[in-house]
Amino acid sequence: MANITFIGLGNMGLPMAKNLIEAGHLVYGFDLSEEQMNQFISAGGNKEENIPDALKKSDTVITMLPSGKHVKSIYMGEDGIIKNANENLLLIDSSTIDVETSREVEKDANNNNLKMLDAPVSGGVTGAEAGTLTFMVGGDTEAFNKAKEFLDIMGGNVIHAGQAGNGQVAKIANNMLLAISMIGTSEAFNLAKNLGLDASTFFDIASTASGQCWSMTSYCPVPGPVPTSPANNDYKPGFSAALMLKDLRLSQEASSFSNSKTPLGEKATAIYEEMEKNGTDNLDFSGVIKLLNEEL
Repeated sequence: MANITFIGLGNMGLPMAKNLIEAGHLVYGFDLSEEQMNQFISAGGNKEENIPDALKKSDTVITMLPSGKHVKSIYMGEDGIIKNANENLLLIDSSTIDVETSREVEKDANNNNLKMLDAPVSGGVTGAEAGTLTFMVGGDTEAFNKAKEFLDIMGGNVIHAGQAGNGQVAKIANNMLLAISMIGTSEAFNLAKNLGLDASTFFDIASTASGQCWSMTSYCPVPGPVPTSPANNDYKPGFSAALMLKDLRLSQEASSFSNSKTPLGEKATAIYEEMEKNGTDNLDFSGVIKLLNEEL
């Protein structure tokens, strides 16, 4: 049994922490939401009065935070993790943030003789609850091998991506591709429909032809063909358009500082920004089909 401090018990962090508890680990949790903390405690989690005290008892700390500024504050602040960490504390950040901040924080940790990994995830709330997330992990190989025991509890696929920050690189590149493919899939369904081809028939053809992709076969943006897709539940989010836009903006920041041309990523960002502007970014990101069909 390990002692773990888990900071950030939101829609993703809470089920991830629950899976660690169910596996028999002692988990100390922290979140600004009283409701989330109550759910965590009800699931068998432990509440410590402050983070430094919890860190003294822990072998590992895992964070799942909204943005780079939150990660920087929690890790590098005067009362933060790095200044209050035990010598052998393993640091795992599963937030999705910009590559530069991730590498800056990991460098600071290493300069203080701490091992740290960036380990963002893919799989959404459903994957977090089921323990089937994909972890894309950047950082030291020794730290990765040590962390894998815990990541395997929360995920179905745990992949070492190389140097510090490479987990973030993989995450934002993957989600840029996902956004582009969802928009392309949505455009194809709209075109087929407007030319008189039934959506189910088009799905049967395209899902076994060269246009096949995950956005079609696993997360189809039209009701009917894939019963578990959000399209069959009024586009209630498994992964919201707002979160997709966050990742797309990170991809464009990374594109800029790495001098990478991503014209389709830029266009995808602009399309999801339209959902933000009209207040429909609370829908699942596959709801972009409604925007393209002028239903929003």
